[in-house]
Amino acid sequence: MSTTPSCPQCTMDESYLQGAHYVCNVCGHEWPAEAAEAEETVRDANGNILSSGDSVVLIKDLKVKGSSTTLKVGTKLKNIRVVGGGDHAVEHGGYMLKQEFLRKA
Repeated sequence: MSTTPSCPQCTMDESYLQGAHYVCNVCGHEWPAEAAEAEETVRDANGNILSSGDSVVLIKDLKVKGSSTTLKVGTKLKNIRVVGGGDHAVEHGGYMLKQEFLRKA
């Protein structure tokens, strides 16, 4: 039995393969099949696997490069996007974050 990936938009496991795209039965979101297969495993500071749509908490104050803004420790980030590859594997609201500064909520 082959397993289909969870929907990156609503995180439900109700998806199916249609041609070269996966389609979610719940929300109707479509995404390329090769993007789902290429996604690598990203783990937080405690070793928990992170996936798109998860909520995480910052475990360290993070200065935003090129700005005077600081993201404070304990800030909860909802609905993250795992982009994989490189040092900054998680994206949220235009910020690229390193997974070692995150804890799954």
